[in-house]
Amino acid sequence: MEKITKIDTVNAYNNLREVATEHPLVSIIDLSKTTAQPFFGTTINYGIFAVFLKEQNCGELRYGRGRYDFQEGTLVFIAPGQVVSVLPNANPPEPKGWALLFDAELIKGTNLGRNIKEYSFFSYDANEALHLSEKERQIVLDCFEKIQYEIEQAIDKHSKMLIASNIELFLNYCIRFYDRQFITRDNSNKGIVEKFETLLNKYLASEKLQDMGLPSVSYCAEQLNLSANYFGDLLKKETGVSPHEYIQSKVIDVAKERIFDLDKSISEIAYELGFKYPQHFTRLFRQKTGMSPLEYRSLN
Repeated sequence: MEKITKIDTVNAYNNLREVATEHPLVSIIDLSKTTAQPFFGTTINYGIFAVFLKEQNCGELRYGRGRYDFQEGTLVFIAPGQVVSVLPNANPPEPKGWALLFDAELIKGTNLGRNIKEYSFFSYDANEALHLSEKERQIVLDCFEKIQYEIEQAIDKHSKMLIASNIELFLNYCIRFYDRQFITRDNSNKGIVEKFETLLNKYLASEKLQDMGLPSVSYCAEQLNLSANYFGDLLKKETGVSPHEYIQSKVIDVAKERIFDLDKSISEIAYELGFKYPQHFTRLFRQKTGMSPLEYRSLN
């Protein structure tokens, strides 16, 4: 059985990197000043938040079931409970880059703690890492410098709020960078939307509807080799609606055609469309069209 190393605290990570712990709940590490390479060929279950700025191609990393060859200038986000494997490397490069690690306890009771789930890139897969321009990279380093400054101060009643606020500022910049990444990858994003449309059309025309029910967002994202959160953000920016809303609209479009088959009852059509209960279909149809399936059939 594969051995999994659990890192539950900032101090545990610092010990593996052989660096001193200045604050028990948060750490900024200049990886070029560390000598330890404890992660190659290991699988790590993180119990803390971690953000890595990679400044070199450091080999292949497996995140969940996907793989990604890191290039220079990428940010990777890891949340508590996520598992990361660094594949073996016969000649591992010298460490270069930065790491920000913080414990969930640090942000409890703060604005960041209340809104941390809004930063959906913590649930992105590694092949959706954030690629930075040189100017963006400098902003990241400036944010890290401010966090490090607060870490070096004597802990007082202001420490928690100031450190959390600076981490929040950094993450808010990352939201801007991700928005830019969506825009600069406009053509590839449109390709994803087209693939999603094709995937949905094939699914809705197949027997999968009756066998598996309505396609889930996670199923569609997996078929497109994306994480559900990244897929959701991408589609929302491209179409203005969430994947769930998009799927529902497509199903209702199909339903409108099938309702004209007078040989079938509304219940039969609902079952064909993957609804376990006809009343759920009727509720969704009314929500999307303003009328019941029977009313729509009669009107047309």
